[in-house]
Amino acid sequence: MIVIPALSLGNFASILRVIDKCGGYAELIDSPIALRKADKIILAGVGAFDYGMTSINSMWREELENAVLVRRIPILGICLGMQLMCKFSEEGHLPGLGWIDAEVRRFSWSSDLNLKLPHMGWNTVKIVKSNPLLETGDDEQRFYFVHSYHVVCNNPNDVLATAHYGYEFASAINHDNIFGVQFHPEKSHKFGIRLINNFLRL
Repeated sequence: MIVIPALSLGNFASILRVIDKCGGYAELIDSPIALRKADKIILAGVGAFDYGMTSINSMWREELENAVLVRRIPILGICLGMQLMCKFSEEGHLPGLGWIDAEVRRFSWSSDLNLKLPHMGWNTVKIVKSNPLLETGDDEQRFYFVHSYHVVCNNPNDVLATAHYGYEFASAINHDNIFGVQFHPEKSHKFGIRLINNFLRL
């Protein structure tokens, strides 16, 4: 069973619907103890980095780290959920979970590019490493993004896919049983459904 911690900052209804559409079963949980029955975990979030870490530190962290780092349950971080897995973010002051050797940086480019923040809308994802989450077919894969900050991995081997907005950035990451995507698979139609199906098969 997939469990989704109710961090009070996620788009949970859409995620539950897409998992159900894929034939999986997910449960939104409000108690950290419920993580002990998880086969897989989705860490979903939108909003500010410090708000997300405050929610995790207040009640979730011990059971989350036992599930992910000790029991090695597969986990998928979506958008802010992916960023919370990193060491820190320029958006906030609190340390992140530190599961991935990476930092979260604000998009920064010369003004002549005339790009807006947040990066919002559909974008093509380029797979740079064979992996079980994103299929390496010939078709162009497009996903829906909404974010102003992006992950910078210190280990290039942790990057599964990139996207381009002013410059190339990591759009999907992985280290051992820990996966993260900057985009929203629950809003990405057939490509998101394919990704969730692959996560269910892990």
